[in-house]
Amino acid sequence: MKKEKRNTLGLIIGTRDFFPAEPVREGRKDIVSILDHYDVDFVTLDEETTRFGAVETWEDSKKCADLFKNNRDRIDGILVLLPVFGPERAVADTLKLAKLDVPVLIQAYPDDLEKLNVELRRDSFCGKLSVTNNLYQYGIPFSLTKSHTIHPSTEEFKKDFEKFIGVCRVVNGLRNARLGAVGARPTIFNTVRYSEKLLERAGISVSTVDLSEILGAAKKINPDDSRVKAKLDEINNYVNTQGIPSDPLIKLSKLGVILDDWVDENEIDALSLQCWTSIQENYGINACTLMSMMSNKLIPNACEVDLLGSLTMYAMQLASGKPSALVDWNNNYANEKDKCMLFHCGNWAKSFFDEEIKMSYGEILATVLGKENTYGTISARAAATPVTVARIETDDYRGCIKSYISEGQLTNDPLDTFGCRAVLEIKDLQVLMQYVCKKGYAHHSAINPENIGSILEEAFETYLGWEVYFHK
Repeated sequence: MKKEKRNTLGLIIGTRDFFPAEPVREGRKDIVSILDHYDVDFVTLDEETTRFGAVETWEDSKKCADLFKNNRDRIDGILVLLPVFGPERAVADTLKLAKLDVPVLIQAYPDDLEKLNVELRRDSFCGKLSVTNNLYQYGIPFSLTKSHTIHPSTEEFKKDFEKFIGVCRVVNGLRNARLGAVGARPTIFNTVRYSEKLLERAGISVSTVDLSEILGAAKKINPDDSRVKAKLDEINNYVNTQGIPSDPLIKLSKLGVILDDWVDENEIDALSLQCWTSIQENYGINACTLMSMMSNKLIPNACEVDLLGSLTMYAMQLASGKPSALVDWNNNYANEKDKCMLFHCGNWAKSFFDEEIKMSYGEILATVLGKENTYGTISARAAATPVTVARIETDDYRGCIKSYISEGQLTNDPLDTFGCRAVLEIKDLQVLMQYVCKKGYAHHSAINPENIGSILEEAFETYLGWEVYFHK
């Protein structure tokens, strides 16, 4: 797995020659305190390199841009701090010269009604408009705080900042994502078809492997191999396997070793697996438990080779830092128009449940393939929680990547069935379903137990240039 690195921001502090030093120095102190609080590293000019360590002139822009370029591999985003009116052109020049192509957040300080004399006024309200106007002219995308002017010490700004860090993680993570597809798409699942070329244009690479190679390698491993025993222990510690025969557990363990190796060798960020029905017919298990375990360790796993499902899971995970799950839009919930049932055979991450999870068999597939060939699913009811629902699609006809996003709630409503399951409530759900149907989205969606819709919307739309429908 890829090692997570500490978030690092490039910091641009703006000033103008007729404004005093104190507001600029105060701004630096304020923002450093915030960055330390969130354990975010930063790269910025020191007070000896330019006046107050701020950016004001063309020479300042060149110095700051060179500093940023020398730290290109570290910088995830740019924070522009405007303690006073600021240098509208110098900020844009710095970003143009640095060529980092990362998210940019613009902050402007509020004025105090008691301090509007020449010595103490800030004028950042106006200066922010000038900075953003220049960024627009230069074609540099940027993000804004919820309020036009906001002090960094406020809780409102901290929420803006947390959102921005999430946007940085999503944008930078997706631009370099490596997706894995194990096996061929089941013939009957046209719904999960996708365009590798459109994904590659967005910086997202796809590595593929034939399922026969994975299963063949798994069959060759000796059951007494230490890695197989370790994986078996991991499975037994992860899920209650009482009543499950030993043979499918050994098969799961062997397959898990091979999948882990392939993921590590190819530095895969998110995986999609052919789980219907070749793996049952040719290997004799359901791989759901392995998929759940990997998702729980922040390597999202999607079934039925739904690569775009795994991509959506990964995007949501980047935004929240928590595991995602792939779900079927599966059933209506009685006559409740704003509720529906979410379901899958049993591959959701363990973190979605507050009850003991038990290994079972694929009850639907068992009707055709036999119970003995479908052990390995997880059966549990997801806990009630706020949730974000989303789906990314490649639209080949229109040559674009598109998405929908919504926020809702997993509820405690009664639900008597098997597999991984939940009741979802979303305001005006029927409107969302109309959109999903008419715009050609798959029957799969991804869920994440955090309200991250605004992070996804900003990342997808502002920086990745994808179409977004945010159902609110």
